[in-house]
Amino acid sequence: MTASGPGVPRRTAVAIFLCFAFAYFFSALVRAVVATLAPTFSAELGLSAADLGLLAGAYFLGFACMQLPLGSALDRFGAKRVLLAFLGVAVIGCVLFAQARDFLALTAARALIGVGVGACLMAPMTSFRHSFTPMMQMRATSWMLMTGSLGMVASTLPVQWLLPHFGWRGLFWLLAAFFVLAMLAIAKIVPRDVPEAKREASRTLSVLAGYGEVIRHRTFIRLMPMGFFHFGGLVALQALWIGPWLSSVCGWTPSEAATGLFTVNVGMLLAFLTWGVLVPRLYARGWTAQHLIARCVPLSLVLLVAVLALGARATALAWTIFCVASTVVALAQPAVGHAFRPELAGRALSAYNLVLFAGIFVLQWIIGGLIDLLSAAGWSVVSAFRSAFAVLGVGCLLSYLWFLWFDDMPVLTRPIDTHGRTGDNLPPCQES
Repeated sequence: MTASGPGVPRRTAVAIFLCFAFAYFFSALVRAVVATLAPTFSAELGLSAADLGLLAGAYFLGFACMQLPLGSALDRFGAKRVLLAFLGVAVIGCVLFAQARDFLALTAARALIGVGVGACLMAPMTSFRHSFTPMMQMRATSWMLMTGSLGMVASTLPVQWLLPHFGWRGLFWLLAAFFVLAMLAIAKIVPRDVPEAKREASRTLSVLAGYGEVIRHRTFIRLMPMGFFHFGGLVALQALWIGPWLSSVCGWTPSEAATGLFTVNVGMLLAFLTWGVLVPRLYARGWTAQHLIARCVPLSLVLLVAVLALGARATALAWTIFCVASTVVALAQPAVGHAFRPELAGRALSAYNLVLFAGIFVLQWIIGGLIDLLSAAGWSVVSAFRSAFAVLGVGCLLSYLWFLWFDDMPVLTRPIDTHGRTGDNLPPCQES
């Protein structure tokens, strides 16, 4: 990072980023680990595809349920205090998951983990909104997502290697310990990032009034369907369903599927790293998040069609190319955050994250349910997976058409200048 907000020295900004990234790394690992552990859970507990979808999705349900109160808390109390409180819940959730003895207990514990890590990205993004320039917010967010991809990489082959030594219960005890370390680092290094004056200003705005302004904003309305279907669908595939595709459709062993997921997540890690480097330069040349989304999303849609057409020949490489092409939709998240004044940033980001994770939960469960339903109706494995994934593709296409329909929206249509303003047509609520 080469720049930061007023009053934040570069060294301090880097230290803050690393503390946040450490926590987010493990939140992403625990989010995606069910894809790697799916064969183990299926063999030990006899779980169906729908059960796996529900177990994986319970994390996102717990995560989504906390986003609205999280946004209000971030605006009122600041990123540090809120993140520490939430991580304490994540520690409890990991301990309960490690001790669970049946599917119901596993699902409840996983939902609690989702609640606990619900602030691991929103707290940093809210902090960045107060401390960094708009272009640096895009870069820092891209690199946070890169850190998340690194965590998802760690959830594949490294977890597969550790499994014989620790078992899946031991892995969750280790995760609990790492979350405790993250809490200690954040408590020691990260300052309170919301000035008292801004906190007081936030208290004068009721929670409902704040979210009412957020959900009525044209930027939020324009990007909401894409967050639900395309961004949510991307994570639903990456965090769960690509693994079963590789094992059930392609016939790969659990070890081979873990290696395939490793490839997918490395590809996404490199994609987010590249976005972090390129975004400031692209913005300086007039390429905003909306411009990039409008031009790059069609490629990802075409690639999804190609992957489904390949069927059993669509191995990890094909899925990696699709996922990398789809990472452009992640640029919508910081764009939403910057569309609002700082005292509403936490609510705006959390409201959009609610849409995203609601999409992940719903899509993971629906895909699993469709696979089970079609398989029970006599469809082949390949046809069942193809059809379930095609439903996701239709949702992605419709969300893109909605996005284009709002093309005349006068929000972020000009490059952000060095003072953080987006042009003469910037609405008042976007002023920093």
